[in-house]
Amino acid sequence: MKFNREEENNFSITRYESMLRSNDVKFFDSDEFESIIHHYLENGKIAKAKKAISLGLSQHPSSVNLKLLQVEVLVFEDRLEKADNLLAQLHALEPENEEIYIQKANILSKQNNHIKAIELLMMALSYTNDVADVYSLIGMEYLFMDDFENAKINFMRCLEADEQDYSALYNIIYCFDFLEQHQEAIEYLNMFLNKNPYCEVAWHQVGKQYYDLKEYEKALAAFDFAIISDEYFIGAYLEKGKVLEKLKRYNEAIENYRITLELDDPTSFALLRIGKCHEKLGNDDLAIQHFSKTVHEDPLLDKGWIAITDFYLRQRNYQKALYYTNKAINIDGENVLYWKRYAKINNRLAFFEEAERGYRKALELGNYELETWLNRSDILRFLGESDAAIQNLYQALEFYPENAEIQYRLAGIYYEMQDFEKGEYHIRKALEQDYEYHIVLEELFEKVFNLTLVRNIISEYQ
Repeated sequence: MKFNREEENNFSITRYESMLRSNDVKFFDSDEFESIIHHYLENGKIAKAKKAISLGLSQHPSSVNLKLLQVEVLVFEDRLEKADNLLAQLHALEPENEEIYIQKANILSKQNNHIKAIELLMMALSYTNDVADVYSLIGMEYLFMDDFENAKINFMRCLEADEQDYSALYNIIYCFDFLEQHQEAIEYLNMFLNKNPYCEVAWHQVGKQYYDLKEYEKALAAFDFAIISDEYFIGAYLEKGKVLEKLKRYNEAIENYRITLELDDPTSFALLRIGKCHEKLGNDDLAIQHFSKTVHEDPLLDKGWIAITDFYLRQRNYQKALYYTNKAINIDGENVLYWKRYAKINNRLAFFEEAERGYRKALELGNYELETWLNRSDILRFLGESDAAIQNLYQALEFYPENAEIQYRLAGIYYEMQDFEKGEYHIRKALEQDYEYHIVLEELFEKVFNLTLVRNIISEYQ
């Protein structure tokens, strides 16, 4: 009875680990050690891989392949000088071994010497039987240099050598996308599909290109072909659902999202989209039910919490909106989107101190939108903290130096504080920047607006 390769590898690993437990040293040929080491490296068990390399070299001290695996581990551990020295010794023994050039290129890549790494990989092409793998590595080096055209060319060469290398196909499309060459990507994919008409990955990518171009009917057809090629392709159903939403065919979108739930464990994305579709259809109970399932499935998905909060905001049910926003903040207190809503809801509920805290927190987390600065200053003024409001507005000016709304607010607050000199300075600045916006003074600072000296200044700019 013959074992297949995988069974042989499993047998070698089982026998090897049994040896380690018993401390009874057994002989393994170098090929067995290679498969054992590869198994550990692929599973991220570096310490076990190092032990296997050590034992392997003790039994096969002249094995170049085992020494190359030792180099791979040294590179992984950033012990680049030692790896380089070992490669120099191996190159003297086997100058036509492509793996030596590949590992040397890996070292150079880690040292950000990508041009030299590519030169060595080009040399490796002369000796390798697996040109697809080497072209893929060359493509990655070009990606590191943001040279997307050359990266694309080499990933294409990789795919020509191995049409089943879908990672190369994804990388090609990544390059097209970065270069915003959607039409060229479609032409390339169609050429690939002429030779591989049932490649679900290629159809899926065609659909995504048409989606980006807003050609939704063509995108829909492409995703249908992806599903015909592989009826279990979850990604195609999800993308088809997104297209159907764009076409306002919400019931069909729900049906496609539901298929993904049947094919695999529920995903928060599918549950969220089903909820959004039900909301568009006016099925409020089903919408909130699916939004709740979304956050239960993935409590860290901010889009789920935002969907629930915004649902209740649209219904003007501010108490429930605040309840869910607080829950979201308790899970992730560093999410600026939660704090923006926290501030907005508290403002609507006239909980001004809490609203100010929300806007302040949003600013601390890097949300420098004009609306955030303005709302916070208005609340601080309402709370009687004029100095803090002024400081907030001056900070806003650093980001929006030409904004008249900020200047009108500064003018209004200074006039309220009886600082007429600074008030006049800022109102003149504001009027120079945008005369029409003096309505801000009328709406927010009615008493200031009605001052004769203020009206006289405004009249100068009519």
